[in-house]
Amino acid sequence: MAKQLAALVCLLVLALDINAGILGIEAEIAQNKVKHVRFLIFECRNPSQKAFKLGVAAIVLLGLAHVVANLFGGFVCICSRDELDRASANKQLAVSCLVLSWIVLLVAFSLLIIGTLTNSKSKGSCGISHHRYLSVGGILCIVHALFAVSYYVSAIAITDEGGKMNERPVGGAQMAERPHRGDHV
Repeated sequence: MAKQLAALVCLLVLALDINAGILGIEAEIAQNKVKHVRFLIFECRNPSQKAFKLGVAAIVLLGLAHVVANLFGGFVCICSRDELDRASANKQLAVSCLVLSWIVLLVAFSLLIIGTLTNSKSKGSCGISHHRYLSVGGILCIVHALFAVSYYVSAIAITDEGGKMNERPVGGAQMAERPHRGDHV
C-alpha cells in the first residue's frame, strides 16, 4: 500500500508541475499575441486577460505541487556539517533536493508572478520589456518537478532505512560498539 501511495504522490506532483509549466508557456504565447510596439529596450503593450488567467493557474499549480511533495515527504533536517558528513546518501540527497526545490520554486514563482502582474492591468503600459518571464517560469516548473519528486522519493527511502535499522537485533549493534579488552594498556 505504501508503494502505491508513493507512486500516486509522484505522479500527482509530476502532473501538477508539468501542467503548471505548460500553462506558463501558454500564458507567454497568449501575451505575445497581444498588440505591442517596441523601440530598443522599451515597449508598449496591452495586457492579455488570457495570459493573466493562465499565469494565475500556473502559480496555483506550482504552489500546490510544492505543498504536496513537502507534506508527504515529511521533514528532513541536517543542522550541522558533522551531521551532514555522517548522514546516509539518501538523507544527503533528500536535503540537497529539498534545498534545490525551494530555490527553483522561489525563482519560478517570482518569474510567474512578474509575468502575470504585467497582464493584470486594464490599460496598456509602457516600460522596459519583460520578455519570457512566463515561459522561463513555466520551464522552471518542470525543473521543480524533478527536484520535488527526487526529494519525495529520497525522503521515503530515509523512512524505509529507519524502519530497517529498527528491525536489527539489539545485540548485534551493541557488540560492534564494544572496545576490545586486549587493546587497553
